Amino acid sequence: MRLHFHTEQKLPYPIEAVFAFFADPANLPRLMPAWQRPRIDHATFVPPPPPHEPFPGSDRITAGSGTRLSLTIRPIPFSPIRIPWDALIEDFRWLHGFCDVQLRGPFRFWRHCHTVEIHRSGTLLRDDVEYDLPLGPLSLLADKLFVHRQLAATFRFRQRRTLELLAQQDSAQSA
Repeated sequence: MRLHFHTEQKLPYPIEAVFAFFADPANLPRLMPAWQRPRIDHATFVPPPPPHEPFPGSDRITAGSGTRLSLTIRPIPFSPIRIPWDALIEDFRWLHGFCDVQLRGPFRFWRHCHTVEIHRSGTLLRDDVEYDLPLGPLSLLADKLFVHRQLAATFRFRQRRTLELLAQQDSAQSA
């Protein structure tokens, strides 16, 4: 059974800066809670076609459609076990968004689409996740009791961290 999670964040930064930040795979571990000890173990980059008009940040490493990332995370704090997660980047469109699809990992299915659009005070970032748990008939109950809440907490952390990291990036560029 496919389940859904959606969140939005208004960011006081230009769309070019927000998009370049999320398109750089090195930022992924920085957006995850430290207790997960996320690390990218391997990456095969497929650069996207150049943007129609270059913009600040478009020269950074960017994971275009076809890029594959292999990372590992701890499933719970202090766990000695690491869970592998292999993802494929799809539907990359400059200054619009992209999706990452789980090829191997803890979910039966996972597709996370990041989209950005210009907002009156900066950029609106949308995260839409479609997922399926590997628990058969217990999936809906597990989602209600734990998974959906964990996703909400993870994205709240991610949103706070995004603001921190974009502020650091902005002040470094201003200096």
